[in-house]
Amino acid sequence: MSSSAASPAPTTPRAVSRWRSGYAWAIGLLVALLLSGVVSFYASSSPDGLEWVAEQKGFLDAATEHAASLYSPLVDYQVAGLSDARLSGGLAGIIGTLLVLAIGMGLMWLLGRSKTSKS
Repeated sequence: MSSSAASPAPTTPRAVSRWRSGYAWAIGLLVALLLSGVVSFYASSSPDGLEWVAEQKGFLDAATEHAASLYSPLVDYQVAGLSDARLSGGLAGIIGTLLVLAIGMGLMWLLGRSKTSKS
């Protein structure tokens, strides 16, 4: 007995318009910037796990400042030169988010470019 039902035609994936793709990127960037800039105001001021262990084991006072901290514009998650701690912390979070995004996008571009040039 043979089946006379026709097999469904293969479907091709629908292309997403450039506007919708850009809209998704913009929403994602906005959420990331809001989280890094606004939510950082509410971050805990308690020491992190490494500082806590160093305090418990008694070698916290042996820590010295890193040489890069003298010249870093974002030392201790603050922007150098701003006196308002909330604004400084939020701005440092936004700058850090944009830097990570730029580095990630650059790496994706380089890796994508090297794959297409070898093909």
